[in-house]
Formats: sequence, C-alpha cells, structure tokens
Amino acid sequence: MAGNDWINSYLEAILDVGPGLDDAKSSLLLRERGRFSPTRYFVEEVITGFDETDLHRSWVRAQATRSPQERNTRLENMCWRIWNLARQKKQIEGELAQRKAKRRLERERGRKEATADMSEDLSEGEKGDIVSDVSAHGDSNRGRLPRINSVDAMETWASQQKGKKLYIVLISLHGLIRGENMELGRDSDTGGQVKYVVELARALGSMPGVYRVDLLTRQVSSPDVDWSYGEPTEMLTPRNSEDLTDEMGESSGSYIIRIPFGPRDKYILKELLWPHIPEFVDGALNHIIQMSNVLGEQVGSGKPVWPVAIHGHYADAGDSAALLSGALNVPMLFTGHSLGRDKLEQLLKQGRLSREEINLTYKILRRIEAEELSLDASDIVITSTRQEIGQQWRLYDGFDPILERKLRARIKRNVSCYGRFMPRMVIIPPGMEFHHIVPQDGDMDGETEGNEDHPATPDPPIWSEIMRFFTNPRKPMILALARPDPKKNITTLVKAFGECRPLRELANLTLIMGNRDGIDEMSSTNASVLLSVLKLIDKYDLYGVVAYPKHHKQIEVPDIYRLAAKTKVA
Repeated sequence: MAGNDWINSYLEAILDVGPGLDDAKSSLLLRERGRFSPTRYFVEEVITGFDETDLHRSWVRAQATRSPQERNTRLENMCWRIWNLARQKKQIEGELAQRKAKRRLERERGRKEATADMSEDLSEGEKGDIVSDVSAHGDSNRGRLPRINSVDAMETWASQQKGKKLYIVLISLHGLIRGENMELGRDSDTGGQVKYVVELARALGSMPGVYRVDLLTRQVSSPDVDWSYGEPTEMLTPRNSEDLTDEMGESSGSYIIRIPFGPRDKYILKELLWPHIPEFVDGALNHIIQMSNVLGEQVGSGKPVWPVAIHGHYADAGDSAALLSGALNVPMLFTGHSLGRDKLEQLLKQGRLSREEINLTYKILRRIEAEELSLDASDIVITSTRQEIGQQWRLYDGFDPILERKLRARIKRNVSCYGRFMPRMVIIPPGMEFHHIVPQDGDMDGETEGNEDHPATPDPPIWSEIMRFFTNPRKPMILALARPDPKKNITTLVKAFGECRPLRELANLTLIMGNRDGIDEMSSTNASVLLSVLKLIDKYDLYGVVAYPKHHKQIEVPDIYRLAAKTKVA
C-alpha cells in the first residue's frame, strides 16, 4: 500500500466522530464508555500492531457512507473491532512468549541436569567426594589417566609425553600370539584380535615418550602348536625403527611376554581359561614388579617405573587387568572386541540353544561378570562405533550413557560425583590402527615399469594362487578376509553374490577364510560354515567367479589387498 494516507484520514475522522458525550444523539456505547478516546486508543494500542490491509478496506467502506451519523457509527464499530484485534494480538504474543519461555526452561533444565544433585540416585555406601583433577597426569606414573576425547587428543597427549620414559602393559590372553607369520583363522580364538594387539603394541612402542611396551599373553608349550608360542619373550621390532626419536635403552621396545598358566602342555580355547585367571594374575604381577624395578634402575633414577596404564583386551584380559590395576594402583583401559550380553541376546534370538546350553558352551555368564568388573575398574573403554556404546554397552549394569554424560560434566566443572564413576567411552574406528600395513603412497599394483636398471617386480605367489580360480581374472574383485565363523556372515555374502546376476557378470568374489588342510581337521563350527559356503557355490554355479584358497601367510595379507586394488575399475 502506498503510504499511510488512509490512517491519517482515519485519525481525522475519529477527531470529528460526531456529537459530544453529553449529546442525546451520542451513541449508547460511547455514553457508557464515559471518557473513552478512540484516537488515543488507536494511537497507543493499534497503530504499531496489525496488518493494514483489512482495516483499509473497512475504512474505504466507512468513508463511502454519505450519512454522517451512519459514517460515525461505522467508525465507532471499527474502533471496537481494532480493540478486539489488539486483544487477539496480545493473546497470540502471550502464547508465543510462553512457548519461548518453555523452550528456554527446557534448555536450561537440560544444562542444569548435568550438574544436578544426584544424591537421590546414590546408595549411602556410594556417597563421598571423589573429585580430583583427572585432566592432569602430573609427574607420577601412577596418577589417573587424562580424559581422552578423540584420536586427535590422544595424539596431542602423546606429543606431550616426549622425553618421558613410559611403561605400558597390554593383556590378551587367548589365541596363539606371535609377532610374525600369525596363524590367523587357525581357530575361533586366533582371529583379528591377535593382529590388533600385536600391531597396537608395535605402534605404541614407536610413540614419543614410550620406553617399553609389554604384551602379556599365555605361554603354550605343546606339541600341537609351533615351538615359538612357548618362548617366554619375543621382541616386536617396529616396522620403521627410524621413526623412533627416543634413545633406545637396554630394555626398551615392544615385547610379547608369555606367562605360563593353565595346562602346561596343552593349548585350550578361551572358554576353558576362566579357572586359571588367578594363576595368570600372580605371574603377571611378578613380571610387572620385576620389570618396573629394572626400568627404575635404567631410566628411573633408582625408583620403580610403574606402568602408566594396563590395557585389557576381551573379557578374560579385562578381568585380569582389573585385578592388576587394583593391586598396583595403575589406571586401566579396556577394549571388549565383542561383548557377552550382546552375544547372549543374539544367540537367544536364533532359538537354537537355551540359556543354560549357551552358558554351558560359551561360559557366557562368567564372561559377562568379567565385563562388568572391567567397566567398574576402567578409566577409559575403547570402542569402535557409537552403536557399540548406545546399544551394546548400555546393556550392562556398570554403564548408562545419560548418567555417564552427567558425571563427565560434573568432573569437568569440579563438582562432587558422590562416589559415582563410569569409564569414558572413546571411539576409535576399526582399522585406523593399521593404516601403515598397506603403503599409502607409491604404486599399489606392486610393480614398476621394466627397464635395465629396474626390472618389473614379479607378482607375489598369493596372486597366482587366487587368480587360478577365475575364468576372467581381469574383472574387479570383491574381497572378504575373515575366518569361517558364523558371526562373520560369509554365507550371506556368497548368497547375495549368487542371487545377483549383474554383480556376478561385473566382478569376481575372493574369500580368504583362514588356513586349513582337511575339512575334517577343522573345528565343527568352522567346518560347518565352510561346507555351507561350498554348497552355496555349487547351488548358484559360481565356479570360475569365486576364489577360496586354502592357505595364505600373514605377511601376504598386504599383497592380497594390493591385488584387490589392482583389479579395480579404472
């Protein structure tokens, strides 16, 4: 609308609205209102408020009325209409203000909730002030760990340790663990965790400020396994020793320390190790005390150099680490790798075994008990995904995501937690620890152009072992590298590949399912999965498009990945 001329005209009309209040011809409404001033009301209450369009139309109709009395009556009614609109406006504004206040109150309540008094949630035995500065590690190797919020923070923390001589202890009890030629896939206990802990020990050993890393595991002296698993000590040579900036000392570096416990001449699965945990703890305690004294003589000015942390891997190692952490007053970290409560739920959903049968087979209740103990004792729990935190760890009595956030906020604000504590959950995506296994630069094809000085590099033997399965080896490769265990879901992959004709025409499928000689010599579970895979290959007639070699060496794993990269679509 062009200008506000109609408002000016309207105000002028109201000033001349007609007879005064004493006049008998004045409207009853105006007489009852006494000294009601439409002009003042309009200016003070309305003119800043509503859309002018509708009022303008009303004003045009009133102005077109020829009779002065009728025009004045219409203008009077229009004033009350404006009053009603103003009332509605205030009502709307009031409701909007209430909604804003409610949202503001909810936000404020959410902020205050993190620091609210949680005494009602605490038992009398739990009350007490445990407030301490957990963000500073200080000069003592036996202080609490800093709260690590991300991988970047871990790297920052590591850089701050430059010049220190830290001692770190890792524990991984089950499986056959050695530094080279790992027998991955030999059984359900010798899988990805073995690779994980060995590479983690190597990586930690190359970090600034870390003087020694011990990976404690079980010593196995049995004719059924290689002699190397019976050696008490094995040094893990870093892959790039040139990266080490600290001066190497007599006892520095990363080591596998094998503690004898359980049957001396027999390799047993993890489900049978539980009764022997106390024996391992005694042996590990003796080793740590002895090594701390040795390191004290070397780099600690005669004072023992206690571990800066004890890191348990899987429930059995978590149980052991909790006991050692309490005995030595050393901070503990824990990585579950897989969790008992989640596995119990999945097995119950399958309906093949009852709860009693599951517990008899997997000792699942003892495992859950160990995981609960690990939660109570750990400063930090290493996880791989938010799903693991939100859907798996929240099944445990020792962890609640909401309460954990409240406690973390209270600790940050230096407010009493009344004796309550929960470990900090840190997400480290799987695989990032091993980014150095496959070269990040250079030719992924594993070969160079041939010339007199630099002849072409021959293909690794594992390549020909895989390629012999394929009718057309030039097609891109889908690669799955996992032991034949039901939870790895290899059968679903083969079924999906077999049912998708376009995918079969586009790519080959390579299944690296551990090492085996005869199927009859495999465990019943692994043999069942392998037979299911072979039956699916036959059902969908996948001969010529699926490779499933029987053997591969651990050092050939990078070559297998390079082969998959080489066959990718350009």
